[in-house]
Amino acid sequence: QVQLVESGGGLVQPGGSLRLSCAASGSIFSIYAMGWYRQAPGKQRELVATITRTRSTNYADSVKGRFTISRDNAKNTVYLQMNSLKPEDTAVYYCQMDVREQTDYRSYTYWGQGTQVTVSS
Repeated sequence: QVQLVESGGGLVQPGGSLRLSCAASGSIFSIYAMGWYRQAPGKQRELVATITRTRSTNYADSVKGRFTISRDNAKNTVYLQMNSLKPEDTAVYYCQMDVREQTDYRSYTYWGQGTQVTVSS
């Protein structure tokens, strides 16, 4: 079993910055793709950014140039640096990881518990 623990959410004014972190622990052999998703009230969950093990990245058009995803493979951690935040970035942010487990060497997708990001003056 694998657990993902997120941190770094909060309340920030428009134009401000936040950095989210998500650390995985448990029966981990290796982690392939990592990503961040978000869900605003009344809306479907949407992709924000993804990063492969070789650090190839992909971003939603709405966050390109403002958000940066990165990862530390040694720490099994993914980060999301969010700059120039806008009120429309307000949502619960979830991390996701595709993990190959040590127990059976099969791949599973895990989600974090979610962290609230509120952008408001």
